[in-house]
Amino acid sequence: MRLHRNLVYTTIDSLNSIFNEGEYADKVVARALKKDKRWGSSDRKFVAETIYEIVRWKRLYAEIAEVKEPYDRDNLWRMFAVWAVLRGYPIPDWNQLQGTPERKIKGRFDELSKIRVYRESIPDWMDQIGAAELGEEVWSREIAAQNQTAKVILRTNTLKTTKEKLRAILMDNNIETEYLPNQANALVLKERANVFLTDAFKEGLFEVQDASSQLVAPLLDVQPGMRVVDACAGAGGKTLHIASLMQNKGQLIAMDLYESKLKQLKLRAKRNGAFNIEYRIIDSTKVIKKLQEKADRVLIDAPCSGLGVLKRNPDSKWKLQPEFIDNIRKIQAEILESYSRMVKPGGKLVYATCSVLPSENQEQIKHFLTTDNGKKFTFVQDSKILASESGFDGFYMALLERKND
Repeated sequence: MRLHRNLVYTTIDSLNSIFNEGEYADKVVARALKKDKRWGSSDRKFVAETIYEIVRWKRLYAEIAEVKEPYDRDNLWRMFAVWAVLRGYPIPDWNQLQGTPERKIKGRFDELSKIRVYRESIPDWMDQIGAAELGEEVWSREIAAQNQTAKVILRTNTLKTTKEKLRAILMDNNIETEYLPNQANALVLKERANVFLTDAFKEGLFEVQDASSQLVAPLLDVQPGMRVVDACAGAGGKTLHIASLMQNKGQLIAMDLYESKLKQLKLRAKRNGAFNIEYRIIDSTKVIKKLQEKADRVLIDAPCSGLGVLKRNPDSKWKLQPEFIDNIRKIQAEILESYSRMVKPGGKLVYATCSVLPSENQEQIKHFLTTDNGKKFTFVQDSKILASESGFDGFYMALLERKND
């Protein structure tokens, strides 16, 4: 087990892009993996995992290395040295790593691991809001779970195949999967693999979608032939799931503020063989008004803090700001009030977020039900999913039913 200079240099360059130039970790990693065609799978794995680990543990490593933002290249090398020592790598005789204080690093790690904001490597404000909303014990368990590596979960595209057939096809590609209890179409990868390179993916036999996220569309209780609106469709993971549950029958309207996201969804839908989807950009309030009381089902997969998916997006710990969460709560309330008007009498609405904060979830629903429009709905059920309990993403989903006038 030794460090290779070209892989480490790429890692340092990537960390500089993420920490100092504000780039998103997933895009930086994707670019880094294309740097050298001679790299094998173990080389690419080292680069990707090392970048994500140092991003995940940035605050802890910076504190141990005694460096502060903005990080110059010497600072980044010191943080890398902390990672290497804690992962048990022998420190090579390179100029950038000379004088690495191995014993001091291990001692500081033991000392700082007693303090939650360092042990879990999170900003003070995030720790305070998590503890205030979930309680000290639950928050401690939850943020620890959010620092685990996310599993890769596939959702079978039932428009094209079955879970059993997909599993067999992947096995032929030496990709082993397992079934998930109580999940109709999910498969979990036993080991991480680049499933996007498989013919099965290119043919639209599956999408990558976390197990918690796969619970949202079934809660909507869609039936073939209905008119269904996915009001915050984004790039369409849940839209495609809904299309498969509708068996391509009926009208599925995917809406979003951003045309670029709907363009991505169109490409995915084509690959999936989902052809009952209409695309509408929300460029004015008229788009919503045209559908007032006309939808059998409406999904509001609301914009949120993303505090349920930190394991998947570790750099968001450093990009998020407390004022963003204050603002997003107001937006969530406005969206619920406005978009719920599309539900016709007797229809159903699902509100979902990938956050674990009650203020973005059950408290939003509780408040909505007291508004003039909210009084037209009945609360049916909700589900609060914590990563610490499920092993998957933190999620919230609530089902409401519009009363018959």
